Amino acid sequence: MDLGPKLGRQIRYIRKQQNRTLDEVAATCGFSKSLLSKIENGVTTPPIATLMKIAEALGVTVSDLLEENKEIGTIYTQASTYKNSDKLIKTDKGYSFYAFAAARQDKIMQPYYFVAKKNEVYNHALSHKGEEFVFVLEGVMKYKVGEMEYTLGPGDSIYFTSLEEHTLTPISDEVKYMAIFSSD
Repeated sequence: MDLGPKLGRQIRYIRKQQNRTLDEVAATCGFSKSLLSKIENGVTTPPIATLMKIAEALGVTVSDLLEENKEIGTIYTQASTYKNSDKLIKTDKGYSFYAFAAARQDKIMQPYYFVAKKNEVYNHALSHKGEEFVFVLEGVMKYKVGEMEYTLGPGDSIYFTSLEEHTLTPISDEVKYMAIFSSD
């Protein structure tokens, strides 16, 4: 059985569901965009070590890559899952995240847990379709949306249209926050 095309489609599906680019995931894995593209297009079937890197970068298991996620009901996540730093996906932008309900098919919302560290976050403006809700759990950060800058601490939140350019800058050594994205 040729696993390549099915595997590639599943990797692409999960990556796009997380609104991540080929560049981002390839950089997180430590290999080229070209290799990830070949895998997603079914041109090559990677060894298990490469699959493990891709699964880790996407915050899923290797079995999630090998089988389509069929979850349509309630998804339960224990706090110990996302609070375990080994389960967080470290990005090249200087922050780490955990994607909640990754197994849920056809989500309208995309909830994430983020950890951003002072002097590690690459200051870059983001802009994408949809809306975003950010809720700070621990620490303090500056969050700029358009021309307005807000200082957010524990319990503070911000809701905005994601098309507006937005950036974050940790003020405390570490900031932990939840973000929910919606593209509908």
